[in-house]
Amino acid sequence: MRIPQVPLVASLLALAFAMPATAAPVLMISIDGLRPADVLQAEQRGLHLPHLRAFLSDGSYAESVRGVLPTLTYPSHTTLITGVSPEQHGIGGNLTFDPYNKNQQGWDWYASDIRVPTLWDAAHAAGLSTANVHWPVSVGAAVDWNLPQIWRTGTPDDRKLLAALATPGLLPALEKDLGPYADGIDESLAGDENRTRFAVALLEARKPDFMTAYLTSLDHEQHASGPDTPPAHKVLERIDALVGELVQAAQRVHPDGVVAVVSDHGFLPVQRDVNLYAPFIQAGLVTLKDGEVASWQAMPWNDGGSAAIVLREPDDAATRDKVAALLAGLQKNPAYGIDRVLDQAQVVHDGGTGLAQWFVLFKPGYEMGARPDAPPSQDSHYHGMHGYDPALPAMRSTFLIEGAGIPAGRNLGDIDMRDIAPTIAHALGVSLPQAEGKPLL
Repeated sequence: MRIPQVPLVASLLALAFAMPATAAPVLMISIDGLRPADVLQAEQRGLHLPHLRAFLSDGSYAESVRGVLPTLTYPSHTTLITGVSPEQHGIGGNLTFDPYNKNQQGWDWYASDIRVPTLWDAAHAAGLSTANVHWPVSVGAAVDWNLPQIWRTGTPDDRKLLAALATPGLLPALEKDLGPYADGIDESLAGDENRTRFAVALLEARKPDFMTAYLTSLDHEQHASGPDTPPAHKVLERIDALVGELVQAAQRVHPDGVVAVVSDHGFLPVQRDVNLYAPFIQAGLVTLKDGEVASWQAMPWNDGGSAAIVLREPDDAATRDKVAALLAGLQKNPAYGIDRVLDQAQVVHDGGTGLAQWFVLFKPGYEMGARPDAPPSQDSHYHGMHGYDPALPAMRSTFLIEGAGIPAGRNLGDIDMRDIAPTIAHALGVSLPQAEGKPLL
C-alpha cells in the first residue's frame, strides 16, 4: 500500500520552520553587578575592558536590560535561566523567607525550588550535555558536570558539603590538577580567579554543549566600596581578563560556538540603613523573646533596596488593614526613605513573589538594615546596594553575545531580562516554551 506523502512533507516543513536556523554550543557567563554603561562607556569611565568591549563590535549587545522585582542576585539569575519572572519561577529573594530564622540565614540554593524548566533542563531534553560553575540556585540541578553554589559556615566543612552535592567525583578529579576549589562563601577576586581556572578545565575536559559560569567579586566590591570607585574598577578590569580566558577556552573547544555575558542588576551608592523591623514590633505585629522572633502576624523580608511584606494569614482582614495603615504612616516619615509601596495587585503585575502582600521600595541611598534593635535610620553598613525598583535606570543590567549566527555590531536597544533565556535557547536549538520573553536574534 502506498503511504500518502503530502502530510509527511508538510510535517517535515513545519518542523524545519520551527527549528532555529542554527544551533550552537553556548557558554553563558554571569558577572554579578555589571552595569551596561561600564562596558558601553568604559573609556569615559577610565576602564580598560578589551575583552568585554570586543562583544560590541564582534557580536550583539543590549543598551540596557530591565530586571525583575526585586533586583537581587538569586531571583534575577533564575529569570536569566528560565525566561520568567519570580512570580512564576518561585525564587522570590536571595534568602528564603524565614521569620523564625530556623534555617540560619539559608539562601535559596536548591534548584528543586524552581517551578519551571530551566535552560539546563531544555538542553537535557534535546540530548545536549551541560556543565555549571557556581551559578546561583543550582544545587541538585539537572546538570551533567555541576559545581553548584552553596555554603553554610565558612569553615572547611563547606568544601566537604560542596563535594557531596557536586557531580560525584567531579570536584576531587579537578582538584587533583588544580588544587583546592574556592569556598562557596568566598566572593573575593581570588575566588573568581580560582573558579575561572576550574571552569576552563571543565570546558576543555568535558566540552559541554551548554555551560553556565558565575563571577561574583564585582558585586562584592561594589557593596564594600560602592560603584564607580577605584577598587571596583580594579576588580572589573581583572574580571575582564577572566572573561577573556573563558572566551578563548570556549573558542578552542567549540570554534563555532556562542558566548553570552549577562548580569543580574545594576548598583547605587547607599548611605542609610533603615530599621523596618522596629515599627512592626512596636505595632505588635512581631513579638520577640530573648531577642528572637516568638510570633508574628506580618514580617518584612529584606531585599536590600526594597522589602517584601508577608502576612502569616493573608485572609486576616484586620491584620491587613493594620499593616496598610502602618505602611502609609512610615511612607510619610522621611527617616524611613520610602519611595513608594506596591500593593499585592501591583506586585503580581510586576512579576514579584506571590508571598508578598506589599513591596516597599526605598529611595536611592537607603537600604533595609538587618538589626531589629537599631535606630530608625543610621549610617549604612554597605557603600553600594541594589534591590531597588527595576524601573530605575541605575538598576539596569547587561547582555552581550557573540559567535556563530550572531550579527556583528548590532545594538539590541533596551530589552527585558526575560528575553535572554529564550535567546540562549534559540542559539542552542532547544525549546523553552514557558518563557515570557522572546528570542532577540
